[in-house]
Amino acid sequence: MPKTKSAIKTNRAKAKVATPKAKKSSPSSTNSTGIRNYKSALNFIAAFTDYESMSKVNYNSTTFNLARMNRLMASLDNPHRKLKTIHIAGTKGKGSTATMISNMLHGSGYNIGLYTSPHVMDLRERVMVNNVWISESEFSKQMARIAPIARQMKGSTPTFFEIMTALAFMYFVEKKVDLAVIEAGLGGRLDSTNVIRPEVCAITSISYDHMAQLGNSLEKIAEEKAGIFKNGIPAVSAPQDPQVKKVLKKVAADCGALLKFAGDDLEFSFRFESSRITGPHTRVCLTTPNSRFEHLQVPLLGEHQAINCGLALSILDTLKTRGFQIDDQRAVEGLSKVKLPGRMEIINTKPRILVDGAHNAASIEALMRTIGQNINYDSMIVIFGCREGKDIEGMMKHIQLGADKVIFTRFESPLAVDPPTLVNLYSEQSGNMAQAAERLEEAMAIAQAAYSMDDLICITGSFYLVGEAKRKYTAGTYSSHLA
Repeated sequence: MPKTKSAIKTNRAKAKVATPKAKKSSPSSTNSTGIRNYKSALNFIAAFTDYESMSKVNYNSTTFNLARMNRLMASLDNPHRKLKTIHIAGTKGKGSTATMISNMLHGSGYNIGLYTSPHVMDLRERVMVNNVWISESEFSKQMARIAPIARQMKGSTPTFFEIMTALAFMYFVEKKVDLAVIEAGLGGRLDSTNVIRPEVCAITSISYDHMAQLGNSLEKIAEEKAGIFKNGIPAVSAPQDPQVKKVLKKVAADCGALLKFAGDDLEFSFRFESSRITGPHTRVCLTTPNSRFEHLQVPLLGEHQAINCGLALSILDTLKTRGFQIDDQRAVEGLSKVKLPGRMEIINTKPRILVDGAHNAASIEALMRTIGQNINYDSMIVIFGCREGKDIEGMMKHIQLGADKVIFTRFESPLAVDPPTLVNLYSEQSGNMAQAAERLEEAMAIAQAAYSMDDLICITGSFYLVGEAKRKYTAGTYSSHLA
C-alpha cells in the first residue's frame, strides 16, 4: 500500500495499518478493522496516497482512475447512485459557490450535504450536513466500513481523496440528504467525484492553475473541467473568457449537455456599492422565466464573489426546471447567513490580521482588488507562502501591486517553497525588496515590528498557511503568540 506524507494537519505520525482478522470481516465492525476512534481513522486514511500533498503528480488514468473509484463504489453498494447531487468544477470559486447554493437550499427547507476540499483547520470540514461538520464518531464509523474493502483492492488501491469522497457519499446516504452539493477536486474529467450523475453541473471561473496536470492553456484546462458534463443533464457556467466559452460549448454539444452561461443565456448583472449601514458590498441580479432575484446583497466580499453568487443562483434556477420546489425568499435568507473560513477573514483586530486562501494568480488578483475596495488601511503587510508547482510569478505580479511590504515564509509541509527562493524571484520580477522568514512566527514578528495602528497584515498564498495562521493568531484563542 503506497504511503505518503498526508495533508491532514492533526496527524503527523506514520500510519499504522492493522491487518484484517478475517477476509470476510463485517464492514461495520470497528473491532475487525482496527478503527476504534477518530485518531485511528486518521491513521488509516493517512496511509493512502494523497496527491494533495505531492508536488509532482502525473495526471492520467493510472493516478486518477474512475474505474478504480467505480470499483470502490460498487463494493460499498454504490452510495452515489442513491443521492441527488449538484456537481461543481472550475478553477476558483468552487467552495464559495458550493457553500452559497448549499445555504440557499437548506434555507428553503432541504436537507443538504456539502462536500468540499481542501480543509482549512480540520479534515471534517470537508463533509457537512446542514452546515454541521461530520462528527468524529460518524467519521470513524464510515471509515471502518470502508477500511476492509480498501485493503482488499490489491493492485488498484484507492487514494486518500477517493476514500474521502466515498466516505462523504456514504454519510450523505445515511443522513438521508435531499441533495448533496459535490465540489470536484482536481480537474473534472478524471476526478473521483465524476462518478455521479447530478441534477445539474456547474462551472466556476476558469483560469490558470495545476497546469502540470491539466495543461498550460486555458483551452486545455477548460476541456478537463468540462469533463463533468453529462448527456441530457443541464449545465450552467459563470461568465468566461471567449476561448474558454468556446471549449465549454463544444464539449457540451459533443456529449449532449444543456449548457447555459450566466450573463448570456441567463440575465445576470452585479454592481459594487457602499452604504453607511452595510458598508462596502456587491449586489447581484438574476432574471429568468422561473426566477427574479433583484439587488441581492452578496454575503462574501469581492466582485469575484458576486460572480460566484450569480452562478449559485443559476444553479438554484436550474433546479426549479428539474422539479425542485424552492421558496425564493427562504433561499435568500439562507444566502444571507453564508460564512466561509479562510476567505477574506479578519481573524484578529490587534493587530489587524486578514487571511485568505488565494493560491493562484487570478485569486491573488481578486484578493488585492477586494481588499482595496472594502478595507481601509494605511499600509498593507503581506505574509506569503505557497507550495511547489504553482504560478508563483503570476501571483507575485499581483502581490506587488497591493502590498507595501512583503514577507515570504513557509508552512508546515515539505512542499512549501523555500522563502529565500521566493524573495529572489520577487526582487528579480518587481525590483522591490522583501524579507524571508523560515516560520510563520518569525514572519509575524517582522510584520508586528513594522505595524502601525491603521495598517493591515494579510496572510495568503495557501490554505495550509491560512490554517496555521488561524490556529495561532485567531483573537482570544492564541493571543499569547502576539505578545
